[in-house]
Amino acid sequence: MKNDLSRRGFLAATAAMIGTGAAAQTANSTEMESDISSRVQRNISSFRSLDWQPYFSNLNNGAILVDIQSRALHYWSEDQAIYKLFPTSVPLTDDLTRTGRTEVTRKVEGPSWAPTPAMRIRNPEWPEFIGPGPDNPLGSHALYLSWQYYRIHGTHDTRKIGRRSSNGCIGLYNEQIAELFGYAKVGTQVLLI
Repeated sequence: MKNDLSRRGFLAATAAMIGTGAAAQTANSTEMESDISSRVQRNISSFRSLDWQPYFSNLNNGAILVDIQSRALHYWSEDQAIYKLFPTSVPLTDDLTRTGRTEVTRKVEGPSWAPTPAMRIRNPEWPEFIGPGPDNPLGSHALYLSWQYYRIHGTHDTRKIGRRSSNGCIGLYNEQIAELFGYAKVGTQVLLI
């Protein structure tokens, strides 16, 4: 009996220590949010299924809705047989965030990356080019949009998903961008709200 109590005590203490480490997880990240305990709305309540009709007049070529507030990407296939909901990363700040209607103009598996001119000004130490691979910030797949420099892409840094962590793009887990990549077409309509 004494060993059971010690084991339980150990497990309880370990659980308490893990819980207190949450603040340290964002110490070296790009997360730039205020204290989450001061927020009224919780992301989990916003992460829910939506109907496409309030946002699109049709589903020609399928439709992608990105909700910046809830950090969610919704996909509907043209025939409505497929509906997917994915967690995303979103831009760090409102001035990096673009909203409105666009469309997928190109699909690239194994994309390369180069910082935009504005990124080079903000971060002159960044490399001028990164080819496909594990160091590439676009991850394994990218959907290029009609807006210059904006993409829906994967990420190798899974800590970014669910956070304000991008320089304007929408990021997904590599497994999920690969799935979306398979569904989306050139011409898929995209709405960021």
